[in-house]
Amino acid sequence: MAEAIYVGGLLVATPQLEDPNFRRSVVLILEHDTDGGTLGVVLNRPSDISVTQVLPTWDALVTGPPVLFQGGPVQTDSALALAAVPSGQEPLGWRRLHRGTGAVSRLGTVDLDAPPEILAGEIAQMRIFAGYAGWTAGQLEAEIGEGAWYVVEAEPQDTFHAAPETLWRAVLRRQRGELAYVATCPDDPTMN
Repeated sequence: MAEAIYVGGLLVATPQLEDPNFRRSVVLILEHDTDGGTLGVVLNRPSDISVTQVLPTWDALVTGPPVLFQGGPVQTDSALALAAVPSGQEPLGWRRLHRGTGAVSRLGTVDLDAPPEILAGEIAQMRIFAGYAGWTAGQLEAEIGEGAWYVVEAEPQDTFHAAPETLWRAVLRRQRGELAYVATCPDDPTMN
């Protein structure tokens, strides 16, 4: 039985997942429909491309590092932005990700075609992702059943983690029980 997949939850790649697109990745679920599939973004893959190079008008609003993040292998030529609002308000150009309480209650997507000035002062943090991760109906559940992913709760700091390259270990380390030990798994398990 696969664990429940939900908007705002995290998928954490298990050490067995060798796909280079997802190896040691942490994916935030943005949409999930058991009939339509699942969409998310990889939170811990900063690229070498600065936001200034691609979307210069948004550069001032981006939370460091000020680079595009590799959101996943689907539609890598398109951009998707996530931003957190400091209050429960819903500013123009921003759409709430999840109406529930918890870690992602103030997180939403940004309309990158809107003028950045309308969101300046309205958002607390923002990141831009090139591409996204997508699964067809049943595909992600099958991958979880095969042991490719852990499904865990997100915390508010995960989406805008200051050191994204350490996020995989940080998320695992805070889990209860044996799952916390997975954080100590070496990059190359054959070296263990």
